Amino acid sequence: MAGGVERVLTLKANYFAENFGYDITVILTDGKGKPFFYPLSDKVQVVNLDINFEDLWTCSFAKKVFVYLRKQREFKRKLGTELMRIRPDITISLLRREINFINAIKDGSKKIGELHVNRQNYRNYEANDANFIKRLFARYWMKSLVRHLKKLDRFIVLTEEDKHAWNEIRRIDVLPDPLPFHTEEHSRLDRKRVIAVGRYVYQKGFDLLLQAWARVEKQCPDWELAIFGTGDREPYIKIARELNIDMSRCTLNGSTRDIKKEYLGSSLFVFSSRFEGFGMVLVEAMACGVPVISFDCPCGPKDIITSDVDGILVPGGNVALLSEKMEQLMTDDAQLRQLSTNAIAKAQKYEMHNLALRWKALFDELCLK
Repeated sequence: MAGGVERVLTLKANYFAENFGYDITVILTDGKGKPFFYPLSDKVQVVNLDINFEDLWTCSFAKKVFVYLRKQREFKRKLGTELMRIRPDITISLLRREINFINAIKDGSKKIGELHVNRQNYRNYEANDANFIKRLFARYWMKSLVRHLKKLDRFIVLTEEDKHAWNEIRRIDVLPDPLPFHTEEHSRLDRKRVIAVGRYVYQKGFDLLLQAWARVEKQCPDWELAIFGTGDREPYIKIARELNIDMSRCTLNGSTRDIKKEYLGSSLFVFSSRFEGFGMVLVEAMACGVPVISFDCPCGPKDIITSDVDGILVPGGNVALLSEKMEQLMTDDAQLRQLSTNAIAKAQKYEMHNLALRWKALFDELCLK
């Protein structure tokens, strides 16, 4: 699967196996026989339990409950058997369905839970998609989750902002996602192109970005906007047309396997998300020397950006101020280049080798206990 969590998992597994000599096993529940989107090192072992939770998407609601419970029992049994066979020193859960029982598996390993979504938006229903039953279930589910998280040997979140949201948890650390690539190349800032990257979903706020762009394009007629991402683009193309945006200077593209090339061919990155778990695309753009403007949404941007130093933060959802700041940078080459220089320096803290050392220190600490 071509998701951000999958990419981070692959990066870390490969690095720990190749550079630290760790014996790494990745345990999957779905997709048996399918190729991996992100290449895994030959030194990483893969076990697929072949549970196929994806089958749930084709079930009716009544059948879904029955099938889920059956598959969950199968998952618990198979994962328990596999962990008892491997006897790992460390087991890391990405806090999916296994969090309900992983602490009860007595394989001798230290249990770490790693969350890639901020608490405020974890299993949180949007106002237009919520009812009393869903809200009641969400509260019950969160209480149950917290009970399980308290039993972990360590709980990992991506930002300091999110750490404060989990005030019930004592054994909690902040370890951000690593930069997925290293680059010695940086944008020359000579192409007047704004870039945005992410899935075409409500969370990413591309509708808000298009509203801002509709104001900016009239003031900066020599600039263009390019969005890259997976998902259904048609609703956003419709929004752009309704806003009378010049579609010759606004392209809504699909995903690309060479996003670094697109960063290097741009001079400004805009992050319009309503909420995030972290916001790695911000770090990617900064590493490529592309100045960033971001909504100060929960969670991530304020951990990454020092506003007016290595990027610009705008109050979440403030389209008018976003367009103002975009126009400011698009017409001030000196500020654009200063932000670029500082962004490159800031991005280095997210290099894989720096974060891998922090993970290794955590592993060493837990294994000595």
